[in-house]
Amino acid sequence: MRDRLESLREELARQKLDGFVVPHSDEFQNEYLPPSAERLAWLTGFTGSAGVAVVLADKAAVFTDGRYTLQIRDQVDESLFEIRHITEQPPKDWIAEHLPEGGRLGYDPWLHTETALESWRAAAEKAGGELVAAETNPLDSVWTDRPVAPAAPVVPHDLAFAGEASDAKRRRVGEALAEKDTDAAVITAPDSIAWLLNVRGGDVSHTPLPLSFATVYADGRVEWFVDPAKTGPDLAAHLGDEVTIRPRDEFEPALWALGNSRVLADPAATSALVFDRLGKAGAKIVKEADPCQLPKACKNAVEIEGARAAHRRDGGALTRFLCWLTTEAPKGGLSEIAAADRLRALRFEGENIRDLSFRTISGSGPNGAIVHYSVTPESDRALKPGELYLVDSGAQYLDGTTDVTRTIAIGEPTPEMRDRFTRVLKGHIAIATARFPEGTSGAQLDALARTALWQAGLDYDHGTGHGVGSYLSVHEGPQRISKIPNTVALKPGMIVSNEPGYYKEGAYGIRIENLVCVVPVEIDGAEKTMLGFEALTLAPIDLKLVDTSLLLPAEIEWLDAYHTRVREALTPLLDKETAAWLAEATRPVT
Repeated sequence: MRDRLESLREELARQKLDGFVVPHSDEFQNEYLPPSAERLAWLTGFTGSAGVAVVLADKAAVFTDGRYTLQIRDQVDESLFEIRHITEQPPKDWIAEHLPEGGRLGYDPWLHTETALESWRAAAEKAGGELVAAETNPLDSVWTDRPVAPAAPVVPHDLAFAGEASDAKRRRVGEALAEKDTDAAVITAPDSIAWLLNVRGGDVSHTPLPLSFATVYADGRVEWFVDPAKTGPDLAAHLGDEVTIRPRDEFEPALWALGNSRVLADPAATSALVFDRLGKAGAKIVKEADPCQLPKACKNAVEIEGARAAHRRDGGALTRFLCWLTTEAPKGGLSEIAAADRLRALRFEGENIRDLSFRTISGSGPNGAIVHYSVTPESDRALKPGELYLVDSGAQYLDGTTDVTRTIAIGEPTPEMRDRFTRVLKGHIAIATARFPEGTSGAQLDALARTALWQAGLDYDHGTGHGVGSYLSVHEGPQRISKIPNTVALKPGMIVSNEPGYYKEGAYGIRIENLVCVVPVEIDGAEKTMLGFEALTLAPIDLKLVDTSLLLPAEIEWLDAYHTRVREALTPLLDKETAAWLAEATRPVT
């Protein structure tokens, strides 16, 4: 890494830059990146899905959030980079302190949103310097063995799974633009484009996305900028005459053609370059949210039923895995990688599966305390009696995307483990049973998941819930359940995770995650329209880790009812031995 850092500094000097910002992003603002866009990992060694590095002539720092505080220290050389928490020690403060007076801080306008640039610019100016768009990305200039860009074929996503035809979606989005007296919207989020056109691809690991850009017009027409090598004649027939396919490299020049138009672009999700080109072309820019995000998040009836079916099959696979695990792990010799491989194999025995939805987090003992742990042959360790095993996994099915976490006691857990697990369970149940008025955001619910932990002076440093797509991104906005303020209200049809946790560094990690769907609920005498959650995930919760003395009667009632539902839904999918194990694993605790 030292040679790479020095090469970058030499290139910065050549471009007359005093520093450079290296985000974990690409021109589409993806969370998960193709290898050709993993600039942060190439420079620093850090492979997490969120972070940023700032490189100056004589010092450098790398920042990430609470999910990766342990991982980043394992992967990054602290003699080269200072390691900082991105919210507690934000990059803007570090830049303001260390950028030299008059310093030119460079950035690649493709890799930063318009919103993010406001923070970078303010930090540079506070230091007495300036933020400068680099003519060419200096890191790309020195990344001599950079992988080629992905070129997976794009395929139609069948109406039987999508539930709404592309022309109807395009008409709906176009009408929303017309109501705002807006001529067009520039869309750069690949999941929005995939949803809008009912297409899927394979350019991003574990996420069926084609990387592309699009312009949607108020009359429902779309110009789609995508590598022609990815498309075929069947795709053109699927899209129809109102979708024009153009080469991806024509996207930037095409922005100039919007110069006399009112154009919507999302400042929080669209590259700053788009705003720069539209502004220079003379377009009247409407800075609002991507118009596809909210309708995509509110799943239609076909997508919701598909999610239920996908989660039943997924739950069957996970239950077979848990039955196998409880037999094999106490014998010793079972490793994190072997466990993850077994779970993957069981999932791929099912229907409609296309991929995992992310790389399985398979963490035993202290590795479970690394929130987004990614096992390697070097870190692989055995599942040992007396320890906890955390497995966070999911799959991409044509009819739905799954994401589920279970924490399992290998052998006999300690009283502390049971206490912490039960407090996490109480938080999980609090979210699962929440009833809230229409207009409530996930930020207003987040404290429910933490109360039992807070009462013991404990907490977790990640969000409680993220949105999930329909055979799309496993992390999807705009909805979430988190301490971070979010004004987007939870709406019927939204799918979100419910995943409180607790992590004791060097010892163990605990997380209980189900996906839930926002649904209307009837309450006698209610004066407002009320909403709640339907659990989609079906898998047993380890009763060995439950201290019933900490549970209220209503919480015990929820746990028994959930396990009854799991048992009734999954038993028909299981062999006799696994069904018998499930019956015991879901026995009433009352």
